[in-house]
Amino acid sequence: MTAAQHLDPDASVWDWIAVDLRMFREIYNMRQTEVARILGVVNTTVSNLEAGRTKLRAEHAEILDTRWRTRGHFQRLVRLANSMHDPNWFAKYTRYEINARHIRTYQALVVPGLLQTPEYAYALLAGAGIVEDPEASMRSRMARQEILDGPDAPQFWVLIKQSALEDPIGGAEVMRSQLAHLLEVSERRNVVLRVVPRSTGAHVGVDGSFSILTGPRSECAYMEAVGGGRLVLDPEKIENFRMRFDKIGADALSRDATRRLIRELMEAMR
Repeated sequence: MTAAQHLDPDASVWDWIAVDLRMFREIYNMRQTEVARILGVVNTTVSNLEAGRTKLRAEHAEILDTRWRTRGHFQRLVRLANSMHDPNWFAKYTRYEINARHIRTYQALVVPGLLQTPEYAYALLAGAGIVEDPEASMRSRMARQEILDGPDAPQFWVLIKQSALEDPIGGAEVMRSQLAHLLEVSERRNVVLRVVPRSTGAHVGVDGSFSILTGPRSECAYMEAVGGGRLVLDPEKIENFRMRFDKIGADALSRDATRRLIRELMEAMR
């Protein structure tokens, strides 16, 4: 069975787009190489678009609507797909995470998953009550942390709101162990950990947590939401997240000041 045969346009708007791309290409008796030339991309990109492996960009949707005279059909579908929650978002997110060369994350409520201890992760997952098997989810989260090890490990920039480090998830002992782990990983060459202090007050990060994952050939942003996350692939929106990250970082403590604060928080939890 081909990749295209796995598409379900009734269940996914992105699959709908992929199916319609091939349908209109065949209606106009065009080869994938011709569509690639129109869009200014390599041939494999069109193949991936029709197989649902790559998402159609807004600017490419506009080009196709103009060329095929589809009266905004693809532009409307792309807007609709970007506005909807994707039930398969996590599987797609982990693929971006594995291939990432640079990861930037801002966390307003909890320690980032890639830096959590097993005990902290389990307490968080069990307390939230949104997974059926907290133990299995915790093990999966720990396995994901392996991407930070090895010669191909990504550069990881982390901004954490101070209040996320003060909430004793799992109890004081679990939280102290988590803070100690943060001190340890903050010494790694590929990890830059900084805390956004309480004194900052209102800032652009009050809208919620987010991440930006940059790979050699692709990039996405991820925005956390209740009950699941949302992937953002539009380049302009990703750039907006990058600007937000930089603005939050301008208010964050230095790496050394961050370590001093973490030690103070550990002492306060004795």
